[in-house]
Amino acid sequence: MLPIVLYVIGGLLLVGAGIAVLTGMMVALLPQLIFGGLLLVVGLAIERWRYKPLLRGRPDPRWKDTGERFVDPGSGQLTAVYFDAQRGERHYVVVDELPK
Repeated sequence: MLPIVLYVIGGLLLVGAGIAVLTGMMVALLPQLIFGGLLLVVGLAIERWRYKPLLRGRPDPRWKDTGERFVDPGSGQLTAVYFDAQRGERHYVVVDELPK
């Protein structure tokens, strides 16, 4: 919910910058409107691209279990790390078993 609200605020700042350019009003606020709007929209887009959610199902057979296990600080769930050699990506999958 929070990311949606921040996207809306960023979009409104950019719309305000566009209106300021077209009308010639609020020219002094133009850099703040553009910078603030771009910072929110681009920052949120990078965050959503970079930090992927935990997967819940069985991983694809090409993913190899690295043996790494940790408790995810955000969800508090035990998480296994899998590596996809074709893409060079790491995948994080929720594990049902408890650490021993």
